[in-house]
Amino acid sequence: MSQRRRVVITGLGVATPIGLGVEAFWEALIQRRCGIAAIKAFDASGLACRIGGELPEFSLADYIPKGYRKSAKVMARDIVIAVISAYHAVKDAGLITRCIVERGEAPGPANVDSTRFGANIGAGLICADLNELAGALATAADDDRRFSLAKWGAEGMTNLTPLWLLKFLPNMLACHVTIVHDAQAPSNTITCAEASSHLAIGEAFRTIARGDADVCICGGAESKIHPMSVARPILWKRLNVHDNERPLAASRPFSASRRGMIPSEGGGLAILESMEHAKRRGARIYGEIAGFGSAANGKSWSSPDPSGQAVALSIRKAVKDAGVGPNQIDLAVPFGTGTREHDMAEAAGWNEAVGDRLSQIPALTTRGALGNNGAGTGAIDFATTAMAVHHRTVPPSLNTGDADSSSRFRFVQQDPIDARIDYAVTTAQALAGGQAAALVLRRFTE
Repeated sequence: MSQRRRVVITGLGVATPIGLGVEAFWEALIQRRCGIAAIKAFDASGLACRIGGELPEFSLADYIPKGYRKSAKVMARDIVIAVISAYHAVKDAGLITRCIVERGEAPGPANVDSTRFGANIGAGLICADLNELAGALATAADDDRRFSLAKWGAEGMTNLTPLWLLKFLPNMLACHVTIVHDAQAPSNTITCAEASSHLAIGEAFRTIARGDADVCICGGAESKIHPMSVARPILWKRLNVHDNERPLAASRPFSASRRGMIPSEGGGLAILESMEHAKRRGARIYGEIAGFGSAANGKSWSSPDPSGQAVALSIRKAVKDAGVGPNQIDLAVPFGTGTREHDMAEAAGWNEAVGDRLSQIPALTTRGALGNNGAGTGAIDFATTAMAVHHRTVPPSLNTGDADSSSRFRFVQQDPIDARIDYAVTTAQALAGGQAAALVLRRFTE
């Protein structure tokens, strides 16, 4: 068996409530900014949770070629987030793709072979546009104003655009990104809730390592700022419905006083390349992916295993894949949902896999600043981890001061700290479904 190729990180693109683009996002983390506030996208006054993380204002036209703008009509919010993240990642990596050429931002030609340019993008449950759907449903009411399936088939359906469904298919995130940037190598969509991004990045890592692509764009995106996305976890009793009046302190991962997660939107995409390809084009390298591991909760699809076995197994696999031991980990980046049962399960998994090392190294979570970004969460954490490794700096983790007794994590509280980070581990776990994944990032050396 031939030796696998080394895979490096050359571009990072994020869209978050505290910044669009990795530099703006990183600076906001350093400054301890929080992106959680009262929801503005819709009237949330009738919901028990009325706060969330929303993206800053933007224009999609700034991220796609002029000739592609008509396709915006079939882009749900999740797709838009992926497209924005892709543009930032490509620009950050210094890649010249079809999008960059057609926008007139580089003379061309493209500096990446499209047939060797792949994509792996995680997606969540894309919620329907309620305004569009409600308008069509209203035309399917009978004389008593009740929904009529017969009228829906005869009249209601015709009031939806013929391309309506294309806005809500999970694979359309990867579809639009690959078309805009002309990525023709293997393309896959992974839909495993909050674990989606880690799994997508792991698959991209494997694709390049085995030689099936030279470059991959990977990560995930999702918007949880939607009436259905807020109402569903309220029914599951997983949202914090007690802190609507103090949104900046509402998301408290691994805190003894945590009261549930906060819905948010966002995502990120990264550019991975074989080391040879990156060096050949003189790319700036953030770091290297050294290992990947994944596992699943074999006990329940709806509740975490209190032992955290899936998290522990994924960490052990990733560390073994990287060829290092737990005592060589210099930074821990757990998911930190903010619900009591999930945080305790994740902490148990980290405790089992890493042990006393956890209390000796810094830890980092972005949930206090962002809330739960669904399928985009892991990609944002991956970008954060890569920046921490690259800058050898650990930013503070908001709302983690009141640590739960089950947690050994040593979060930075106020000012960022300098840290010698040679190996970092980031994890993710799906709240429903039970998938878990871990990635090991290594400081790049020749």
